[in-house]
Amino acid sequence: MKKNMLQNEKTNVKNNIKNKFKTLILFLIITTGVLFILQSIFPERSQIGHRAMLDYGLEVIYIFPAVLVLMGLAEVWIPADRVKDYLGKESGFKGVLLSLFLGTLPTGPLFIAFPIAGEMLRKKASIANVVVFLGAWASLKMPQIGVEIQFLGIDFTFYRVILTFVSVIFIAFLTQNMVERKDNKILI
Repeated sequence: MKKNMLQNEKTNVKNNIKNKFKTLILFLIITTGVLFILQSIFPERSQIGHRAMLDYGLEVIYIFPAVLVLMGLAEVWIPADRVKDYLGKESGFKGVLLSLFLGTLPTGPLFIAFPIAGEMLRKKASIANVVVFLGAWASLKMPQIGVEIQFLGIDFTFYRVILTFVSVIFIAFLTQNMVERKDNKILI
């Protein structure tokens, strides 16, 4: 029985790697096609676009391996039942506040948050809490707020943070509601 489960897990891992590789190849083909089309339409701007793409690609290459290592450690150290307890559907407003807190702490580009959000969903966090986490990461990071106060003033930052917080919460519950209705085949 244990040997059979191990064999199934190995097969699942191999299939998962194959699917991700196929997705990567498809992405590269589509990206190359789009770049070719854009270069033929806007030849004078192609150098700027290529340079920006190279810079961003290098940033991803430098940061993403560390993210994958941290994701692996989180997989081992943070049990799924703990995530479900603190961030699942029954977590209520405490789960929303925890998601908000977790999203405001880190610094770094948003693409780092997507694998973390995927892991949260896999460990049974509610969709609303994942959307709150992503929204907070994108727009409510503590270092960003400090810089915003310095350049735009405390009044502007205060109102922007409050409106963003309310908007993120609204969007999170709207998203969860829409996904649940879609699962029940009833859309708004």
